[in-house]
Amino acid sequence: MLKQRIITALLLLAVFLPALFHPDARWLGLAGLVLVAAGAWEWGRLNGMTPFSALLMPVFSLILCIVLWFSGAAALMPHSVWLLTAVFWVSLLAYFLKNGIESWRILPALFRNLIGTIVLTMTWLALYKAKSEGTAFLTSVLLLVWVADISAYFVGKQWGRHKLAPSISPGKSREGLAGGVLGVLVLSFAWLALQTPFPALNDSLFARLNAHGTWFMLAGILFLALISAAGDLFESLLKRSAGVKDSSRLLPGHGGVLDRLDALLPSLPLAMLLHLI
Repeated sequence: MLKQRIITALLLLAVFLPALFHPDARWLGLAGLVLVAAGAWEWGRLNGMTPFSALLMPVFSLILCIVLWFSGAAALMPHSVWLLTAVFWVSLLAYFLKNGIESWRILPALFRNLIGTIVLTMTWLALYKAKSEGTAFLTSVLLLVWVADISAYFVGKQWGRHKLAPSISPGKSREGLAGGVLGVLVLSFAWLALQTPFPALNDSLFARLNAHGTWFMLAGILFLALISAAGDLFESLLKRSAGVKDSSRLLPGHGGVLDRLDALLPSLPLAMLLHLI
């Protein structure tokens, strides 16, 4: 299992790292479309569609993304769109995480899949826009989410005693959440400290938030850390509603694409909003 995870991770890095660090954002935009297509198919499968009918999900999502891309709207998205996306995500997470699995299950499949199309399209837009802002900016957002997730996992595994959301994800703890927040705080100050010897790091999310004061930066990264944890919980809710452990088996040893993107789905669009503010 470990060997399989490592091989899959290396193959993914071989594809996406060159796109991430390439100066032309269009390469990452293309790589992002592959993730959106796979994630959209998984979303459809988690929400009652057959393997064949679920192919409609990536078709609709890709059409939306491509139209926005070639029309130029992806690069010129007004601030109000990111604000509406943030309101949408916060409302979505607050309602369904509060009311539990059954509140999602009773929602008509059409609405659940419409939500998925919107979510994945906005994630691709945020990914492309963040890369257009700069590699350091996008990398700092990605690392924030990954460090929060990894820190929460190890702290929760070692010291987790109080369940965070037992009916949705029994393995997650409040101690793990606190560990994730602490990990992000350490990352942010370490990144800022490294900016002087490494000027290429200057144009990061942390630097942009810190330009408005340390307390503003702390509030911003705390918000994103909590949102990333909520995104992880929300994907767990989708899987428990469908009665499955992984979103798919597209990534051997890792589960599905949504299992790897869950925390990024709300975090990337909300990071764009914070940057624009």
